[in-house]
Amino acid sequence: MAIKPISLSVSCTLTAIGQRTRLPFAMAGLLLSTQAQAFLPTLLSVVTTEELASTSQHTAPHNSTQQDAQSVQNVSAGHSSKAEQLLADWRKQVKAENLAQHTTWRRLLYFYEGQNSAFAKKKTQSLIDDPSFFLSERGRQDSGAELDAMLVALAQELTLSSTNNNQANTQANRSVLCRFPARVAWLKNVLTIDGTSLSADCPELDAWMQKLAPEQLSIMFAQEYLDNPTSAFAHTLLRIDSKASAADPNQVHHAYALNYTVGGNPADSFPVYAVKSMIGGYDSIIEIDPYPERFAKYIQDDERDAWTYQLNLTPSEVQQIIRHVWETKDLELPYYFATDNCASEILRLIDVVRPQQHLLSQLPHAVIPSDVVQLLKNENLLGSTNYTPADSTLRQAQLNEVKHQRDQLGYHNSAKQTVNEIKSAQLNPVSSMSDNKQTLLPRLIAVSDNNPIDRHPLQLGYMGFGQRGDNNYIDIGVRAGYHDTLDHPSGFPQFFDLEGAAATLRLYDQDDNSLSNRDSQSKSVVLQNVTLIRGRSFNPINSAKKGKTWGATIEATRINDGSQEDGTDHLVGSVGYETGWSWAFGTPRANTGEMPPQLCYTFLSGTAQGGRGLNKGFRVGTGINAGCRYQINNQLRAQAELQLPYWYHGNSDESDVRSHYWQPISTLGLQYDIDKKQALRINANYDWQDRVAANDDVQLSYRRYF
Repeated sequence: MAIKPISLSVSCTLTAIGQRTRLPFAMAGLLLSTQAQAFLPTLLSVVTTEELASTSQHTAPHNSTQQDAQSVQNVSAGHSSKAEQLLADWRKQVKAENLAQHTTWRRLLYFYEGQNSAFAKKKTQSLIDDPSFFLSERGRQDSGAELDAMLVALAQELTLSSTNNNQANTQANRSVLCRFPARVAWLKNVLTIDGTSLSADCPELDAWMQKLAPEQLSIMFAQEYLDNPTSAFAHTLLRIDSKASAADPNQVHHAYALNYTVGGNPADSFPVYAVKSMIGGYDSIIEIDPYPERFAKYIQDDERDAWTYQLNLTPSEVQQIIRHVWETKDLELPYYFATDNCASEILRLIDVVRPQQHLLSQLPHAVIPSDVVQLLKNENLLGSTNYTPADSTLRQAQLNEVKHQRDQLGYHNSAKQTVNEIKSAQLNPVSSMSDNKQTLLPRLIAVSDNNPIDRHPLQLGYMGFGQRGDNNYIDIGVRAGYHDTLDHPSGFPQFFDLEGAAATLRLYDQDDNSLSNRDSQSKSVVLQNVTLIRGRSFNPINSAKKGKTWGATIEATRINDGSQEDGTDHLVGSVGYETGWSWAFGTPRANTGEMPPQLCYTFLSGTAQGGRGLNKGFRVGTGINAGCRYQINNQLRAQAELQLPYWYHGNSDESDVRSHYWQPISTLGLQYDIDKKQALRINANYDWQDRVAANDDVQLSYRRYF
């Protein structure tokens, strides 16, 4: 009807001009009258009855009959006046309060201006590229366009809610109330919309919410687990409690686990899996499982201690988080192991309901689960805390008790057999979970000293003053993470040893007249070390822990090459692997499942190195590394190690060049903790061969954790 007068006018003009120009003018008239209007922006203050009716018909199911559509249009016309007025009022409030740029609204759409992610997309658009997540075609780039589309859809819902129930039910699960309940809930609150005026039948959403019955949320922290490299930095998930499990945390069969993880391909090899997880080669997935089966994986299968912290969220905030999970649980987003992971997702969800705290933006680019727990503690978002010992921890507590009784009563013939039975997970299936894996049993041992809240900060900067041979130097270093065996142990698994992304720069004193001209120390500044990853997993054979003792290193390091008569130190790339045995000894803390505090170990090692300064450009070595770590007191620890590698460079015809040789090196480390963030460390090593520029190296360093 709207284009009829324009069509008549064009017809009259065409008669006056002539037959040859009718077609172009007719096309222009149609474009001006209909198509062009479709591309013009809709004024925020204008909405018509036809717009609402047209939108109602457009969103109706495809199998709706023509009579149904006509009925909807007739009813819509009867109620459109009220809807138009409400929509106009909403748009005025949106404009007055600039709600399109409100932090909560933009976070609901995955706009994150303050997100510290090295791999995040442009801040001017949503992280989501799935068109089904938006009502507006411009929604990904324009939060205002998406908000206006939501308002129009809500006006439509308001119109439809006044029809009979059969008409409302035709929109089941397609309604914006069903698709985007978190967005609708927020708009109802900020626009003061009467909830009873909007209704839709959402059987899928209702069944899902009834199944989860969310009343309370907690964050579960499973400690670091080096025997599974993808869990080396620990893991966090959300525990969703119903009224029953909130009232009694041991009733875990009434709770669910929300686990954000990587949807990797099990067929991929570990190196491929690791690289893809780091660079976003896999999509993330959200798993929602009964809590007992998920929790059992950590404390029984992996045998990792777990800490559960109740989140200080209101019931309405809990409901809103779960609504938002409904909106996003099927989206495909790239998973980044170090930046967008299980820990960052928990902060993102809390940020949706606590926009003023900006949790996610407070963390560095690398997001570590323990950092998240400490941040939530600092922001007063953690309530009650529960510690759940792993099965191996409970067996260790029994083992400690038996060994204590044996020491008190003396050795008897059955003692060795009793110890072996206690250590065996098959013969001693003690657990923190009931036999049916439905409830948690009361904890009968004291809490271990591995609460991540108590640990030192993971980043480290240090400055060392040392002497190598007769030459003085200063070392300046930084470590992105994590923890070595001499660092303050509280908050970590016992004997935990994992370092990554570390670098050391050495500055030599060139005024020293004893400086050797044939040594690369003649350079005033040298790169001493760059470590990509270095770690050791200790599972003492005389403890209740299962697993092997092993280690691995990938680094570039400065070494003394003993193959040439006039050898110099030079930077080489180095890859190493160790496998061996370890033993724990001493007296553990009473009534705990901690192992004895002292550790000795022996490794069989293999190393490959390459660099221009090496004879023939490479060397490979194998040998034995043996050492002990001693906990003197709570603030002082020492570690000594002897390395016995045998190196091979390849055959050489030169008489003064050795193609193979032993190169023993002894090291000693001692650390004193000033407090949780400061420490002093002494490092000393001696190279037991004569073809090096300097055999000894002693250093005192100040270490600052941040």
